[in-house]
Amino acid sequence: MKTLVTAIQKGGQGKTFATCHLAYDFAERGLRVAVIDLDTQGNASFTLERHHTGLNASQLFTHPEQVKTWAAGDCTVDGLAVIAADASLANLDKADLATAAGVLRQSIAALAGHFDVCLIDTAPSLGVGMTSAVLAADYMLSPIEMEAYSLQGMKKMVTVIGNLRKMNPKLKFLGMVPNKVDARKPRHVANLATLQKAYPQLILPFSIGARDSIAEALGEQMPVWKIRKTAARRATQEVRQLAEYVYTKMEISQ
Repeated sequence: MKTLVTAIQKGGQGKTFATCHLAYDFAERGLRVAVIDLDTQGNASFTLERHHTGLNASQLFTHPEQVKTWAAGDCTVDGLAVIAADASLANLDKADLATAAGVLRQSIAALAGHFDVCLIDTAPSLGVGMTSAVLAADYMLSPIEMEAYSLQGMKKMVTVIGNLRKMNPKLKFLGMVPNKVDARKPRHVANLATLQKAYPQLILPFSIGARDSIAEALGEQMPVWKIRKTAARRATQEVRQLAEYVYTKMEISQ
């Protein structure tokens, strides 16, 4: 089983969009996919509500034996199982990082053998939850909008990634996904160029446009390729390109 965490220290960048669409795409490929929602806002849990199977995310930090029992059962719906966000996640930042990260690794290990891939959506802050997830993951992806505040957040995240990779040497950073890019806005074009110049090895070779059909799809609890509008076609092409890129980089075997 391969584990991917979607993380950045800034809200509204597209972490949940990426997590949910990767989950939908991978499940359609015939993979068994576990999605862990570590964001108390629970947006991924809402979009993937049909795939809830009774296990809450806070249990991953307290009861790995329950995770093992859950994973051994018939816990997927159309190949996808969601470990939903719950209110108890708010208590994580009171926990010891080393202990929390260790228990999370045990829980993720309990999923191995029952799933092909595990996707983790995180809160937009470098708390115990996000840090534990990064320390437990094999891969990391960071969506980013083309606004000035987002670029500042990415600078901090690059430093954080370097530090966390010292603690988790197996972690591979797949890159930054330019998201909600509006080519009609000069600042978006300029900021994307700035990002490409500053981090030429870290920026994905394509971007996701600012498209209402993606937000609509998340709200309708479906992937964008099921939105029956002409405007969704371009979004579908971009999202499928992202999924293919991640699938290839993660070297997922079936």
